[in-house]
Amino acid sequence: MRMSKQGFSAYELVNQYTERELADIFFRYGEESYARQIAKKIVNERAERSIETTLQLAEVIKSALPPAVRRKDKHPARKVFQAIRIEVNGELTALDEALDQIVALLNPGGRLCVITFHSLEDRLVKQKIREWETACTCPPEFPVCVCRGKAKVRRITKKPTTPTESEIKRNPRSRSAKLRICEKI
Repeated sequence: MRMSKQGFSAYELVNQYTERELADIFFRYGEESYARQIAKKIVNERAERSIETTLQLAEVIKSALPPAVRRKDKHPARKVFQAIRIEVNGELTALDEALDQIVALLNPGGRLCVITFHSLEDRLVKQKIREWETACTCPPEFPVCVCRGKAKVRRITKKPTTPTESEIKRNPRSRSAKLRICEKI
């Protein structure tokens, strides 16, 4: 789950974070509706014995959910595993920093194309493009612009490009992909 050996591991996160920290991570990065219940179940389980494997963690997560949620077509632990992966790797921070560096390196007329695979990444990219295409960064209550800001990019695609039905049939993993494009001014 970890992209490098530096920093803390998923094992440490699951077995050492407080109930509140776990719930916050599951809600923020996994957009998990049952974040508090899952965090509570993990803390209760690890009080008896540490959680050693992903299979053991998946079972703890599954047992924390109501039966109706457990029966859905997607695995009930996927959002929590996503949240743990994002936290351990600092993925959103890395993406945020990379986007700022890339747009600074682009020549005028150069295009930035970003493919995202989940809503958190897509939201971040969308917000960055919106920020870059806005000229003035002054607070709205200022009567006159004093920042002398200039737009850095113009959006090429107003809405993200998504895969077609035939592409999804050929490559099911593409189903959540979204492509956003902007051009440096």
